[in-house]
Amino acid sequence: MKTAGEPVEPPRTRRRRHWSKRPNPVAGLGSLLWLGVVIIPIYAMISASLTRQDKALGNNALKPPTDPTFANYNTVLHNGFGHFLANTAIVAAAVVGIVLVLCVPLAYVAVRTRTVWSSGAFRLFLMGVAIPAQAVVVPLYLMIAKLNLYDSLLAVILPTAAFAMPVSVLILTGTLRDISEDLYEAMALDGASATRMLFQLVIPLTKGGISTVVIYASLQAWNGFIFPLIFTQSDGPRVLTLGLFNYVSQFGVNIPALLASVVLSGIPIFAVYLVARRALVGGLMGVGGK
Repeated sequence: MKTAGEPVEPPRTRRRRHWSKRPNPVAGLGSLLWLGVVIIPIYAMISASLTRQDKALGNNALKPPTDPTFANYNTVLHNGFGHFLANTAIVAAAVVGIVLVLCVPLAYVAVRTRTVWSSGAFRLFLMGVAIPAQAVVVPLYLMIAKLNLYDSLLAVILPTAAFAMPVSVLILTGTLRDISEDLYEAMALDGASATRMLFQLVIPLTKGGISTVVIYASLQAWNGFIFPLIFTQSDGPRVLTLGLFNYVSQFGVNIPALLASVVLSGIPIFAVYLVARRALVGGLMGVGGK
C-alpha cells in the first residue's frame, strides 16, 4: 500500500489500435463506378419524366430537359394512380403480415427443435427457393379458380406470400442461430415457456433479420407482375405494375408519363427502406442477433 506522501501513478490507458489511413485508389475508383451505375439511370429516368412527349425520343437521355414540365406527373395522378397505389399497398402489407406471422415461429421451431419433423419441414421450405413462379402458374391458376378467388387481391396476396416464405425462413433461421444458448437457458431457469421466449427474447434480438424480411417481402409484393397479370382481369384489383400498361397503346408509348409513374411508384418502397435501413444493415453485419 502507498503512503500519503508517495506520488500516485497515473492509471494505465489501453492502447487503441488505429487503422492505417493509407489511400486506396482502387476502392475509390470502384465506388465511383458503382455510384455512376446507380445514379445515371435514376437521373435519366427523372430527366425523361420531365420532358414533353413530343421531345421524348429526340433528346439525349443524359441531357437535362430544356423545357421541363410536370404535366406528365399530373397525367399519372389523374389516371388512376391513387387506386393502383392503394391496391399495391394493401397487397404489400398483407404479404408482409402473412410472412412475419408464419415465418418467425417457423424459423424459431427450426432452430430450437431438434426433431426429424422440424428438419424435414425446414428442408421442404428450402426446396421452395429453387422453384420458379413461372413453373407453377397453371396449377396455381386452377387452384385460385376453384377457390373463387380469381380477379381479387387475395389471388395476388396468397401466391406472393407463399413464394416469399422460403427465403424469409432462410434469413430468419440464420439470424436466430446467432442468439446465444446461454440466453435461452437463463430464461428456461426462470420458468419461461417457449411462447414467452419467442416474444421476449427472439423477436427483440432478431430485429435485423425481421427488417430484412420486411424489405424483401415488400419488394416481392411491390414489384410483382406475373401473379397480378395472370390472376386478375378487371381494373378493381389492378396494381401499379399493371397500371403501367395505361401508357402503352397500339400506336405508341407515352414514355415520359410511363417513367413518371415509375418514379412515383418507387417513392413508397424507398421510404420503407429508409425507415428500416439501420436495422437492415445491422442484421446484414451480424449484429441483429447479438
